[in-house]
Amino acid sequence: MALPFSNTAGRTLERLRNAFVETARGAREVVGAPLRPDLPDDDIPRLRNRIDACLEGKGGVTARRARAAELGEAYLSLSPAGRKKFLLTLANEYGLSRDDAMAEIERWRGTKAPPRELARLLEPPAVRLLREFVGVPQGVKFVVDLRAELLTLGKSDAAARTLSDDLRPLLGAWFDVGFLDLVQIDWRSPAALLEKLVAYEAVHAIRSWRDLKNRLDSDRRCFAFFHPRMPDEPLIFVEVALTRGMAGNVQRLLDAKAETSDAEGANTAIFYSISNCQQGLAGISFGNFLIKRVAERLAGDLPNIKDFATLSPIPGLRRHIDERLKTEGDAVLSQAEIASLVPVTNEASGAAAVRHLLDRPVWWEVPAIDKALRPILSRMAARYLISTDERGRALDRVAHFHLGNGAIVERLNWLGDTSANGLKQSYAMMVNYRYKLGEVDANHGAYAAGKVVASREVRALARA
Repeated sequence: MALPFSNTAGRTLERLRNAFVETARGAREVVGAPLRPDLPDDDIPRLRNRIDACLEGKGGVTARRARAAELGEAYLSLSPAGRKKFLLTLANEYGLSRDDAMAEIERWRGTKAPPRELARLLEPPAVRLLREFVGVPQGVKFVVDLRAELLTLGKSDAAARTLSDDLRPLLGAWFDVGFLDLVQIDWRSPAALLEKLVAYEAVHAIRSWRDLKNRLDSDRRCFAFFHPRMPDEPLIFVEVALTRGMAGNVQRLLDAKAETSDAEGANTAIFYSISNCQQGLAGISFGNFLIKRVAERLAGDLPNIKDFATLSPIPGLRRHIDERLKTEGDAVLSQAEIASLVPVTNEASGAAAVRHLLDRPVWWEVPAIDKALRPILSRMAARYLISTDERGRALDRVAHFHLGNGAIVERLNWLGDTSANGLKQSYAMMVNYRYKLGEVDANHGAYAAGKVVASREVRALARA
């Protein structure tokens, strides 16, 4: 099992260790000999003793943090197998079961303690333990990475899943957007930060330093949120292209050989990539605040920018189209669409013909096939983007994100991303979500009520 620590630079792990060693001075004589790397079963009682010593909270703040730092250092010294045993011990033995919670409630009811005391009693011991790390140098990063590992373990262990859920409110409080700093990243930023930009890019891979430099050129912008206790680690970043008009093809947008545009002549800001950087912060949303903050920043810095839009993937579209073609067959198509396929292939008809044509390599480079498939796939894509599930949420997760932020479905882009990933996700189609700053709140309210706000062009495509 890969640890989140192994996915960051080795110097980050070393910095965590060094910070804990410095803070933990004096705690060793209390907690005893080091734990062995694989944490064999006969080391578990000593691990419990260390956790219990942290939870007892003897001494002042400095002593408590020293014990927490020593425990963190011990964790970092373990092998992957040892870390897994450490976390399972923490999750299974220091959580709060329903029976334990009911017992605490009954004890509280027998006292005159205020409600805040009940809230303290109902906090799982493991969360109370990890709360101590907020005051330890590098401790916030440690807890974030610890939760990333718990999320992985939680796929097969209910207690680990519960503990990762229990940590979410704590991290949500620590990472309230009011505490975050918006920072512009450019080519002059530290090399270590630029390396992380490359490593964390989750939408359109950065393939070279030239590619990276192109994304930080004068007609580009990159912004990230940082937390004061994690100043070297971006939480989320967005890449923006300054263009004339709305971009519809990501290959052209990211072409490192293309001539740099004049930012002063641009009228549109295209948000083309948003990447979350910290796996342990899953479920804590920053993206909506980031887009709004960046839009406001750009509007202030570049008064010529009037339109704000994304160039977004449609991750679930291909699966949706394939499923409908397979399960509904020719009922997916109109009679005119079925007839339009006849001149293109005689190996199949109707829905089977569509599936057969889509199986061909580089099918879009054959003009007749492109002409036949475009209206069919575009109609299905438009309907997919404006449809909702039984909860009133958009079918596509990226659509849900932007619509929830107050954007509208502005335009569907045929062959917007012909990369292998673009074809795998959406048969190469992309979409522009448009942010009209004066209408964001109204659009958010409409979506919350179950209505997808879309342009006339998209709605007309869906009706075709």
